[in-house]
Amino acid sequence: MIRTQISLTEAQKAWLDSRSSETGLSISELIRRALEECYSSRRPLEHDLRAITESAGAWSERDFNGEEYVERLRTARRLDH
Repeated sequence: MIRTQISLTEAQKAWLDSRSSETGLSISELIRRALEECYSSRRPLEHDLRAITESAGAWSERDFNGEEYVERLRTARRLDH
């Protein structure tokens, strides 16, 4: 592993200290995991599938469809001038 030094705000350091205590993971491991989660293209398929599953049916109680919704947004953005 390559060793590096970073600068954090006091709030970021406090958050890392807290999460480290809660999880038993080192601050270095928390940062490595955060970097993987945020920047890696190797995100697990399960992550995407969970997001899709959890959002399924989110519009089921709406009285309009996606196309109508987008058209309303476009119309609202047009300038009257």
